[in-house]
Amino acid sequence: MPTATSDRLSLSAEPRELVGKKVAVLRRGGRLPAVVYGHGISSENVSIDAHEFDQLRRKAGQNALIDLSVDGKSARPVLVHGVQVHPVNRRPVHVDLFLVRMTEELTVDVPLFPVGVSTAVADQNGTLLHQLESVRIKALPDHLPQSIEYSIESLVDFDAVIKVSDLAIPDDVTLLTDSDEVVAKVLPSRLQAEEAALEAEEAEAAAEAAAEAGEAPAAEEAGEAPAAEPVATADEGSAES
Repeated sequence: MPTATSDRLSLSAEPRELVGKKVAVLRRGGRLPAVVYGHGISSENVSIDAHEFDQLRRKAGQNALIDLSVDGKSARPVLVHGVQVHPVNRRPVHVDLFLVRMTEELTVDVPLFPVGVSTAVADQNGTLLHQLESVRIKALPDHLPQSIEYSIESLVDFDAVIKVSDLAIPDDVTLLTDSDEVVAKVLPSRLQAEEAALEAEEAEAAAEAAAEAGEAPAAEEAGEAPAAEPVATADEGSAES
């Protein structure tokens, strides 16, 4: 499970005065507008090399610490907190850099990655469903996991599930996501689901038919007794005579 280390990637930035629509000039020149901010400090407008940032994103994980140097000054640790992209070409147009304090815990989302082979998928033609793509955790900046892997080999049938409680969470990390949430399960194929539904319907119909067949003989055996003939009383006989 990879975590941030002292061998951090570095990024250079320059102070930026252009704001608003004027930043289009920076983009045409191959630079990205960015802002550096953090708890207890004033935000700082900077620009970074677009190509350098693109290469960094290919190497760095989602929660990787980056040493940022502004105008050649001493590097400070930051996290890429947000990247705005163009709606058409999906290229970055603005970057938010969060300046971290190494003694202050951070709350982040960590992506989940399945490993191994599920027999329910391989042998029963099931479909692996990832119900949870990430979990939320809290940890010190240099202990943030870049990802968490989990084995799907326990998914041997369509009833098996993997929950957050089954994940291997480092001891120096606090898990914030509900431990009962389902991470992954295997669903039967459409054909298998239809066959199972048909079998259930047939079984239900057979049970109803058996119940009805059992009720009919019981009703015949417990048939109503014929009504008794009225019996004349002594008073009635004397009245007729």
